[in-house]
Amino acid sequence: SHWLMSHLSPIMRDAERLQQLIPRANQCPLGSGAIAGNAFNVDRTFLAQQLHFDGVTSNSIDATCDRDFIVEFLMWSTLFLTHISQLAEDLIITNLQRGVIIDDAYATGSSLMPQKKNPDALELLRGKAGI
Repeated sequence: SHWLMSHLSPIMRDAERLQQLIPRANQCPLGSGAIAGNAFNVDRTFLAQQLHFDGVTSNSIDATCDRDFIVEFLMWSTLFLTHISQLAEDLIITNLQRGVIIDDAYATGSSLMPQKKNPDALELLRGKAGI
């Protein structure tokens, strides 16, 4: 259980990070002209409420050139995939040592050694992280 929690703890922190990221990214930029806002008297707060945003951006220049939300999401997804990759690697090694048995639905037989099972699903998870 201690080993399993060593993988669940980072994934729980990743879920927390995503919950913290969503309100920062979910700000309505509509009505933010690149320099001076807009000349059409758009009620940005009403528009944000109707479109289910958490609020409106506070500065029109920042709203049109900001990319923080992209960088934050990329950082979160990279870290999450790293944690998933670590779990997959540990399961692969534990499977080789017969500590964990992977069901045939998640593994394929080897063409050279039919008794050997290749944990394809775990290999794909590990590979998605690019590590």
